Amino acid sequence: MFLVDNEITLRLVFFFGIFLLMAAWEAGAPRRRLNVPKGLRWRNNLALVVINSILLRLLFPAASVGVAIYISQQGWGLFNAYPMPQVLSVALSVVLLDCAIYLQHVMFHAVPLLWRIHRVHHADLDYDVTTGLRFHPLEIVLSMLIKFAAISLLGAPVAAVIIFEILLNGSSMFNHGNVSLPAKIDRYLRWFLVTPDMHRVHHSVEYDESNSNFGFSLSWWDRLFGTYKKQPRAGHLGMTIGLAEFRDNRLAVNLPGMLRLPFTGAAVSPAINRKRTEDHE
Repeated sequence: MFLVDNEITLRLVFFFGIFLLMAAWEAGAPRRRLNVPKGLRWRNNLALVVINSILLRLLFPAASVGVAIYISQQGWGLFNAYPMPQVLSVALSVVLLDCAIYLQHVMFHAVPLLWRIHRVHHADLDYDVTTGLRFHPLEIVLSMLIKFAAISLLGAPVAAVIIFEILLNGSSMFNHGNVSLPAKIDRYLRWFLVTPDMHRVHHSVEYDESNSNFGFSLSWWDRLFGTYKKQPRAGHLGMTIGLAEFRDNRLAVNLPGMLRLPFTGAAVSPAINRKRTEDHE
């Protein structure tokens, strides 16, 4: 199969292609002025990406595609137990895996221990394409294990897993972009996809705003589960990005600080339990 035979090449082409496209878009038409020098943030955020990539390759050489192949060979999971046309099983698997990532994201806000790990992503003092790649190694490992479980339960076809991985990675870079879309296009797109303006609300310093818009690819889940917020109260140019308790570059920006951030500071109430102001379109 073309997708399986060329998985690594496809993923690298889409990763670097989307990254360079978003970086060029941000350079040419940034949505917000950055507070921290881009070179400093990018060096540290991308260094974290390198660490995570090496760690995943060492711990899970076959990664999610290998799990999907094994599950298919064993005949495990929903779509192996109840066969259907491949196009349909692939499409449903991609949608359901996206739902699983939404639920995982909510869980990382709801459980105090997981929130400690996930707040590395939220502590970034600015918001751009590299924010979409900035996750603590512990979160990367836990996310991969959750993904393995979801693939196994669904019996997701190998093609679906490859498509999903490309979409998830690409959409994370897109919706974390420091870019804006024309209001009419944004309003239309966010009925289906998570746009940069939609997800930026989730990175607000205000907990009731960061407790919304959890989706990465499909925007349906936030609307369906009541976690959708249209706009930040201060507006996209006036809102503050990051976490109120971590405003120091030594923790929020520098790599050593990011790595120790989950183990720093007193435990706080998880963001999901903070009072949220309803704001629906």
